Amino acid sequence: VQLVESGGGLVQPGGSLRLSCAASGFTFSSAIMSWYRQVSGKERELVAMIFSGGGITRYADSVKGRFTISRDNAKNTVALQMNSLKPEDTAVYYCRANTGFVNYWGQGTQVTVSS
Repeated sequence: VQLVESGGGLVQPGGSLRLSCAASGFTFSSAIMSWYRQVSGKERELVAMIFSGGGITRYADSVKGRFTISRDNAKNTVALQMNSLKPEDTAVYYCRANTGFVNYWGQGTQVTVSS
């Protein structure tokens, strides 16, 4: 199983980034896919979740209206479009796959929002 995140980087406040996670080694179309983030010294927190069909999504209150999660079951990818970024969005962002039996995690990608 592999989950490979990409798209992180340094962006100014108010800017945008698009994270992508490429998945392999499991039945992607059946998995619940999520993005989490973690700041050093703090617990990892759920940012956004998308169910297998793509029609149901959930967001943390702190990102509602700014972030959008999407998936492409044909390409085995899940994306997180992040707009109106704030300094408090700075964290390592992780992709997670929940197959119903086990959770798989990617290695994470750093997002830094700073002027």
